[in-house]
Amino acid sequence: MSLHVAEIAWTRGDAAFLDQGYSRAHVWRFDGGAELPASSAPTSVAPPLSDPTAVDPEEALAAAVASCHMLFFLALAAKAGFVIDRYDDRAEALLERDDRGRMSVTRVTLRPRIVWGGAEPDAGTLAGLHEQAHRLCYIANSLRGEVVVEG
Repeated sequence: MSLHVAEIAWTRGDAAFLDQGYSRAHVWRFDGGAELPASSAPTSVAPPLSDPTAVDPEEALAAAVASCHMLFFLALAAKAGFVIDRYDDRAEALLERDDRGRMSVTRVTLRPRIVWGGAEPDAGTLAGLHEQAHRLCYIANSLRGEVVVEG
């Protein structure tokens, strides 16, 4: 067991509150000292009440799934004797009504692009590495929605 903590800080300032006219911008702070500007997604709350340049929770969920998958994939590839020089992904989180009628991230799609530093695995081995990384990724294991790896 391990505990992971994130701090969230938001202040209203002098903006009205009851009329919903307040900013959704806030800050995420992590134990290593990193701080990220965060906000609601501009598709949920229109700018200027949201900050489209900040990270929104939906993007963060896609990034968390992609990062977790990548970290397990890198470890598995190394253990299998494959060298990776670069790993890029463009993760997407699809927000829509689920089977309960609730807004939910129903699907996260990962599209990893890998540059190998030597011999490349065959298609079956590559698929197996992705499948095993997916099974081990505790972020993906925590989601109700589907996680798909393409490519």
